[in-house]
Amino acid sequence: MSIDLLAETAQAMVAPGKGIIAIDESNATIKKRFDGVGIECTEENRRAYREMLLGTPNLSEHISGAILYDETLRQATREGIPFARLMADAGILPGIKVDKGPVALAGFPGEVVTEGLDGLRERLREYALLGARFAKWRAVINIGDDIPSGTCIEANSHALARYAALCQEAGIVPMVEPEVLMDGDHDIDICYEVTEVVLRSLFSALYDHNVMLEGTILKASMVVSGKDCPDQAGVDEVAEMTLRCLRSTVPASLPGIVFLSGGQNDHDATAHLNAMNQYGPLPWPLSFSYGRAMQSAALKLWSKDLVGNVAVAQQTVYGRARDNGLAALGQWTAG
Repeated sequence: MSIDLLAETAQAMVAPGKGIIAIDESNATIKKRFDGVGIECTEENRRAYREMLLGTPNLSEHISGAILYDETLRQATREGIPFARLMADAGILPGIKVDKGPVALAGFPGEVVTEGLDGLRERLREYALLGARFAKWRAVINIGDDIPSGTCIEANSHALARYAALCQEAGIVPMVEPEVLMDGDHDIDICYEVTEVVLRSLFSALYDHNVMLEGTILKASMVVSGKDCPDQAGVDEVAEMTLRCLRSTVPASLPGIVFLSGGQNDHDATAHLNAMNQYGPLPWPLSFSYGRAMQSAALKLWSKDLVGNVAVAQQTVYGRARDNGLAALGQWTAG
């Protein structure tokens, strides 16, 4: 894929009022979600659940793309239509999670680094043939006593940059996701400091690896208080601190930024995004790439009747997509 096509795909991912739905849970993760609603985690149930999500009528009005798991990219609808073709026909870009998850960083207790670079060039070539237009790699940054270390941040930034360069070589837009976890009792100021250092390190590494920013999307965590912090920052403070951090670290040439929900509830994830987009002109579009904040309500409805509740579950998926699409324009109103 040419540089122009990479840039075109990246811009389509953050088209006005549209965002990304993340349905790339590993089989182990989706099992936990299914266990929570009493559904057996079989391959057919996973396929049927993802078909319910991707087959939501008019989903492309507010969803530009979907991040899939390896299994899902290879699956098809009950009628035999490959999911990648179903999405493309609906105007939704197929994406693929390519990292192998975080593992302990040797010598640095409490810190992790994401694996998956071995064999990635070959996997990306295959994913491109299967229809993937973009990919995602998630790094995990913990906040705690004396962490994150510079070594942890550098190791994850380096891996993200190598992944991004390999994606662009294969004609796939890389989504780079350095997630600063909400876990902990730290306040919003600590989250700001860590997020700023992480993003500076990331963009330095992308530059060093000749990654074309015009064909790259940042999936960012918001600057928020730790889950166990007694003083939780309000919506306006989260929006203001997140924007200040992004403006000081993210080059204006980036086509757009999508946020992860990171454990926020549905309402907060939407409210924070909406507040940021009400701050006026920004260097880049701000949108969403939510997983749980897009799916949780629909999963509960679908689980009650895997066939009969498809339509009502899809209405919920569409409603969440619409709300977040409006928030990406700064036009959402609670209720």
